[in-house]
Amino acid sequence: MATAQTKAGHLRARRVPLIVREPAVAITIILIASALAVFVVYPLYMVLRTSLTTDGRLSLAIFRGLFSKSYNRRPLANSLKLGLVVSTVGTAAGFIFAYSTTRVDVPLRGFFRLVATFPMISPPLIMSLAAILLFGNNGLITRQILRGAVDFKIYGFRGLALVETLAYFPTAYLVLSGVLQAIDPSIEDAALDLGASWWQMFRTVTLPLAVPGLAGALLLIFIESLADFGNPIILAGNYTVLATQAYLRITGLYDLSGGAALAVILLIPSLIAFFLQKYWVGRKSYVTVTGKPSAATTRRDEPWLRWGAFALCLALTGMILLLYGTVFIGSFVTLWGANYKLTLANYNHVFRVGWHHIRDTIFLSTVSTPITGILGMIIAFLVVRKQFPGRRALELASMLTFAIPGTVVGIGYILAFNQPPLVLTGTAAIIIILFVFRNMPTGIQSGIAALQQIDPSIEEASCDLGADSAATFGKITLPLIAPAFFSGLVYSFVKCVTAISAIVFVVSARWKLITVAVMGSVENSDLAQAAAFCVVIIAIILAAIGIINLLVYPPWKARASRRAATAGTEGGPGAIPPSAVGGQ
Repeated sequence: MATAQTKAGHLRARRVPLIVREPAVAITIILIASALAVFVVYPLYMVLRTSLTTDGRLSLAIFRGLFSKSYNRRPLANSLKLGLVVSTVGTAAGFIFAYSTTRVDVPLRGFFRLVATFPMISPPLIMSLAAILLFGNNGLITRQILRGAVDFKIYGFRGLALVETLAYFPTAYLVLSGVLQAIDPSIEDAALDLGASWWQMFRTVTLPLAVPGLAGALLLIFIESLADFGNPIILAGNYTVLATQAYLRITGLYDLSGGAALAVILLIPSLIAFFLQKYWVGRKSYVTVTGKPSAATTRRDEPWLRWGAFALCLALTGMILLLYGTVFIGSFVTLWGANYKLTLANYNHVFRVGWHHIRDTIFLSTVSTPITGILGMIIAFLVVRKQFPGRRALELASMLTFAIPGTVVGIGYILAFNQPPLVLTGTAAIIIILFVFRNMPTGIQSGIAALQQIDPSIEEASCDLGADSAATFGKITLPLIAPAFFSGLVYSFVKCVTAISAIVFVVSARWKLITVAVMGSVENSDLAQAAAFCVVIIAIILAAIGIINLLVYPPWKARASRRAATAGTEGGPGAIPPSAVGGQ
């Protein structure tokens, strides 16, 4: 009876307008929607308006002028070709890696998983820098080992395909490892019991069940390749792509209309891939779920499969370690390609001349990271737990910056906030705002996934006891989704420190970032100094991850819990229960 009355009360409450029932929530929704309109939708509108306006009138003249010249059509074809190759090879590499570490009994499985995360916590352009150090005109392998006998042609399509594949295959690995772990191993065991060979089982059972993950990984890497700016600006050579061409058109020719038009051309395939991934592939699932408990995953241990998978994983991780090791060693070299004497002069330069870049990067990233995390959790809470008009539109607008390439975002910000009514260019605010709205989508998705696993009745009980939505969110919901919140913080900080594509448009003489210093050093052929900057970036990221993990999982609390557990099991009737340790 009480339960029925409670449900009836909730139904009556839902009929009351949100602004009356929960004015604080309604105001929060209005403020967030306004911020998304100003800092996400408005810059995109300015890009579209600038590209479609000629002499104050709507016109396609700018696009006709661009497409009338072959050197403007070429970047589109090059970008699509590069994206297709990188997404195909990267997804294949990610699937091999995921299958080997989840389905095959390969040695050093934990080591392979660790190395696969390296590209995700470092700036993408570190791969291009390492490729130049090894295979460039004065590279270690090209000049010192092979004495110029082989030209690797690292500048151009080959080099870009190599470094982008190594930089983005971890995305496919993470997606596909989750998909493979969700497949019930008893289905594969049943196929083998019926007489199928490993290849028949893999081709007819495992691979079809992994199709949604494969398609999703393919589209995600395609989006990342299209949006990549750091690698092409360093390694493209004469192989022009849309992201760098739009940047050079604005900074070199100061052609805002032409740059905006190229940004729109870059935006179209990115949005198509994003919506396909989110609303088509994302809703497909071929994983079977039974009501019976299934056995743990049986790892294949056939020698040919085990050692073949091990060889492939070893080759891939070996290449990654070679590139990162080259950058680390290169940071101690006097002059790469000419004088390999070890020195600390590069780090002296980084901390003396580049200290301004390091300080500004740490400050801006530290300010924007908690804002990004908290705002992402609030939006996730509103989208999952609240019913209000425009809820889906709010979710879409908050996720939009994930699909928009950084070059488009950067151009949109300089068009939108370089003139009244809101002039932000040259300030720290524009960088912080860009960081927040650029990195927020991943935190939102993590929060949504975490909230969907929490029974709403817990929060309803809090409201029934008199708490409002703000108190319930702060005292009940946020502690329950703390892991998703802190993972969002880590992601946001990493992306802030390694950002380059959008940020390069809004940095100023007052506020400088370390990734821009890396790009400048490479352009000046100071490769050893660029390597030292990259090592410092990785050190900052690792230190931040360590601090955040220390705050989330403090070792002193773990020790106290273990002591309490021991006392609770061995101390007899008067022992303190573990739940009582640390207060309430």
